Amino acid sequence: VQLQASGGGLVQAGGSLRLSCTASGGTFGAYAAAWFRQAPGQVREFVAAISGSGRSTSYADSVKGRFTISRDNAKNTMYLQMNSLKVEDTSVYYCAAVRTLSDKYYWTQDHKFDYWGQGTQVTVSS
Repeated sequence: VQLQASGGGLVQAGGSLRLSCTASGGTFGAYAAAWFRQAPGQVREFVAAISGSGRSTSYADSVKGRFTISRDNAKNTMYLQMNSLKVEDTSVYYCAAVRTLSDKYYWTQDHKFDYWGQGTQVTVSS
């Protein structure tokens, strides 16, 4: 499956953005998916994950209550709604997917994922 991330941009602190990750070349519902981010000089970190069905989700503590992950398998698309953005959310955001035997499970470790999008830059100004 190929992943294409989009929706990044420049926003002021306190603002909102919605990222999208569109999949092609596979049945998206058969894949658990997640968002990760990586700032310059920093290691890649987990942001949010979602099961293939969309019924199970997980969030990093740093974004819990501010970000919401969702998916529309009919559109082969995953979303990350980001509200109350902070300067420290500035990063390149990557979507990732891995085929699973069950649509109930998700993963949060980046080495579990086989497919990655190209990244989209999110910059939050003060």
